[in-house]
Amino acid sequence: MTNRSSFSSSHMGGARVGGFTLVELMITVVILAIIVAIALPSYNAQTQKSRRTDARNALLDIAGREERFLSVSNAYSQLPSDVGYAGAAWPQNVTPNSYYSVSVTVPAPGFPAGTPSFLVTATPINVQAGDTTCATFTVNQIGQQTAQNSGGIDTSTTCWGQ
Repeated sequence: MTNRSSFSSSHMGGARVGGFTLVELMITVVILAIIVAIALPSYNAQTQKSRRTDARNALLDIAGREERFLSVSNAYSQLPSDVGYAGAAWPQNVTPNSYYSVSVTVPAPGFPAGTPSFLVTATPINVQAGDTTCATFTVNQIGQQTAQNSGGIDTSTTCWGQ
């Protein structure tokens, strides 16, 4: 027969058996949830900012290619193939992982007719489409860099880092 007193003292109230209590596990889960709630939005914001860099680099690359094309043909090009990109027309997804759609407008709106001009515009797509702070990036033939949020308000200082 089993002695009940030795059974209860060794497993219930006597020496503690290794492991964690439910309260300890729940406290750990709560702490982890708080850390994730703080870290995840910060991570997402930094990821969006790094993708914005890809868009700015793509715009400046295309602007440089348009300037080289102008030096040879005395006009800016509306065709991606003229500046080294595949495809017959803009917009193109020229950023890594297709986070931005880029288009080129020749001549640029707001410049006098007959004056060589272009406007390169990057618009976020796919997962980056949630970026409402920098909803569009633009650069023109005189190097003017602008950006707007989703409400159409100028955010050039924030988005271009000027």
